[in-house]
Amino acid sequence: MIEHKNVAPRQRGRLLRHARVRKKIHGTAERPRLVVFRSLKYIYAQVIDDEKGHTIAAASSLEPALRNSLPRTDNIDAAKAVGKLIAERAVDAGVRHVVFDRGGYKYHGRVKALADAAREGGLEF
Repeated sequence: MIEHKNVAPRQRGRLLRHARVRKKIHGTAERPRLVVFRSLKYIYAQVIDDEKGHTIAAASSLEPALRNSLPRTDNIDAAKAVGKLIAERAVDAGVRHVVFDRGGYKYHGRVKALADAAREGGLEF
């Protein structure tokens, strides 16, 4: 088990929830894992094949193209843009079916907006 002694209580709870979910969710080559990480300033998404340990596609609101085109990088609009971008990159890499890993966050707000935009972009989960 991962030690979470030197983190804030809310962050510790999220990390424990994420570890519990990761026991069950596993990305394969046929159905990789779409992971979301949300920070206070940005939102990140990766499509990961856990069997090989490779990242197939990645996108974040930190990227210059998104950062310059959006007024803010920490809101629902930025999450939608990242969702569309990760879906586009995953489809280009040949991935259409994924397992969604919300990273211990509630399926609400930015996480939900990213997931909905990824579905509109062509990913199925």
